[in-house]
Amino acid sequence: MNPWERYVVPNLIACACGTKPIMKQREKVIPKAEGRVLELGCGSGTNFAMYDSSKVDRLFALEPSAGMLAKARRTAGTLGFGNNIEFLESGAEKIPLEDNSVDTAVITFVLCTIPDWRGALAETRRVLKPDGRVLFSEHGLAPDEGVAKWQRRIEPVWKPLAGGCHLTRDVAAMFTESGFTLEDAETMYLPSTPKVAGFVSWGAARAA
Repeated sequence: MNPWERYVVPNLIACACGTKPIMKQREKVIPKAEGRVLELGCGSGTNFAMYDSSKVDRLFALEPSAGMLAKARRTAGTLGFGNNIEFLESGAEKIPLEDNSVDTAVITFVLCTIPDWRGALAETRRVLKPDGRVLFSEHGLAPDEGVAKWQRRIEPVWKPLAGGCHLTRDVAAMFTESGFTLEDAETMYLPSTPKVAGFVSWGAARAA
């Protein structure tokens, strides 16, 4: 890992993923999580304060970066339910949890960067209980061809600067291909955000 990836990219991502429009997107889904919850790519713990502690029995915070996990632990220490958070230092492609052990999986603004998103969603499906669901909010491929064309042009330069973030992943198609059915999915362009990075979708998904 070069100095840019080690020191600059994490701070850039934390800043970009903590903007007001994106925080509002997170607030649309996080409070709905309940039971045994798995969060993929918890980062520095940006979502932690949005969980309804009265509904969450246990939160498994998955994150492959040791540096980000250290920040997440500090964030958890400021919360009243921090002792109900279990940290898992692992990539989403191999989740260290048993089959059918999670009620809710939370995926917010991480599918764009996971190298093997198919493996990650397959693992998510494996650990979900039969009646479990995924709560998601993600950015990705825009439906307007003019915007999508610029996304495709910019992506090769964007990815190495933004920690592997893809602009052209089709979130709905990814869930469908991985055997999920979307529920109450909505989409929009984020305000005050360049359209190439601002087309978002959010909602819930269950195993088909």
